[in-house]
Amino acid sequence: MAADDKDHTFTTKFRIPKRLWSAYGTAAQRQGTDRSADLVDHVRAYVREHGDEQELAELAAAEEELAARRARKGGRPAKAKEESA
Repeated sequence: MAADDKDHTFTTKFRIPKRLWSAYGTAAQRQGTDRSADLVDHVRAYVREHGDEQELAELAAAEEELAARRARKGGRPAKAKEESA
């Protein structure tokens, strides 16, 4: 959960072999995306497929938080806007 009401996203750590992380980065870049966006998309899809009622509600709430944040900040980041166009 967010540290406070103003911070809806956070940085987290996980362990992955450095070579795999590097290969993932270059493969994602070649596909025109970045690792962070791809990971968030994967997590969304995973929760949609495997989540229970509570987890799906959390996903919906998280999507609302992101939409509100983007509305305050002027929309999606420039790179994400270019990719979705």
